[in-house]
Amino acid sequence: MGLSQLRDKFSGFAPLGEIKKCSRLQMLIPTLTFAQLQMAKQKHPIYNLQFGLVCMSSLLFSASFNMLIPELPAYLSSLGGAEYKGLIVALFTLTAGISRPFSGRLTDTVGRVPVMAFGSIVCFVCGFLYPVLGSVAGFLFLRLIHGFSTGFKPTATAAYVADIAPPERWGEAMGIHGLCFSTGLAIGPAIGSYIGMHYSLDILFYCSSAFALLSILILMNMKETLPSKQKFRPSLLRISRHDIIAIEALPAGIVTFMSYAGYGAILTLIPDWTAHLGIANKGMFFMVFTLASLLIRFIAGKASDRHGRTRVIIIGLGILLVSLIVIGYAATPAGLMVGAGIYGVASGILSPAINAWTIDMSHPDHRGKAVATMYIALEAGIGLGALFAGWYYADVIARVPAVMYSCAAIVALCLVYMLVKFRKA
Repeated sequence: MGLSQLRDKFSGFAPLGEIKKCSRLQMLIPTLTFAQLQMAKQKHPIYNLQFGLVCMSSLLFSASFNMLIPELPAYLSSLGGAEYKGLIVALFTLTAGISRPFSGRLTDTVGRVPVMAFGSIVCFVCGFLYPVLGSVAGFLFLRLIHGFSTGFKPTATAAYVADIAPPERWGEAMGIHGLCFSTGLAIGPAIGSYIGMHYSLDILFYCSSAFALLSILILMNMKETLPSKQKFRPSLLRISRHDIIAIEALPAGIVTFMSYAGYGAILTLIPDWTAHLGIANKGMFFMVFTLASLLIRFIAGKASDRHGRTRVIIIGLGILLVSLIVIGYAATPAGLMVGAGIYGVASGILSPAINAWTIDMSHPDHRGKAVATMYIALEAGIGLGALFAGWYYADVIARVPAVMYSCAAIVALCLVYMLVKFRKA
């Protein structure tokens, strides 16, 4: 059995740093020396053309759908649908979550690249349709359809990154890719808010489509990594209950669900909260938190490779808890930006660690399903967080702090779960 086969065999049970401690594994592979590990890294470099292409495609994709976020609440109000603000994110995440089992299965059968391309194509089409369907019902329908984009592309992208990176550097690879994805999340709202302030919203929607188109063009130059690729056929869309959830990835799903409920509330309320505190650019919060996330992702990803996923996740949850309390307590623009920065640090620590943890626990032949499981939890957390925030908020600005404190309480429960079950891991 070769080195790569051994790594695939044992990568689903624990992070590499923890596997090294396993005496049973040491008995099985006594010849796994430091020199051999270095040779494996040289044979499987992270920083190559394909990795660069997938990172750039993700940057453009995330900027495409996220540049709309700051302006959508006011846009929906202008259409006469102010009471439906909670559905802006909730409908988007609903279809994203529903589509995950399908995208996971197609990622493991049809291939990574076609599934990524489909997600970008949805973004491209929806950007052109927003100006056409200029009613509340039309807008909400498009938010429902638009969710298919993040239901497909990130699932296949995570599997693609895991395919081209060696297992002992999954955390680092996820951190670098997340850095690029987050760069799109950072520049997207800032660009979108600027276009909304100086041009028309129709121009904003068309710019969103243009970014998605560039993402598609990059995907056309990427090599497929799935070895036994199948042709698409309708029968592949038949999903059984075994195709929906990867049981082995449930711990990562639980943490993801509880940690992202607050993000759903932030997406729904922060544009109004930002304006209330006197900040003209509604994308400023997202830019600050994403820039803070960028600064920590690379370090956090490598730390999870070295010290273990669960230890890094516990630290990230503690910081996330603090950030939500600070955001809720903020009464000045400076205070809100401090909260955004702390939230960004927490996000930058958690995201690559949770992604790599999911891959660690997955079976090599079912990485798409495991990643889809984690993303189903993510969409459920964001969607329910957005629904709760929109329902309780009801355009009463004084209720924003209570929503943030409630989300902090959920994170506290998640932290207890990790400390009880995985503290010694």
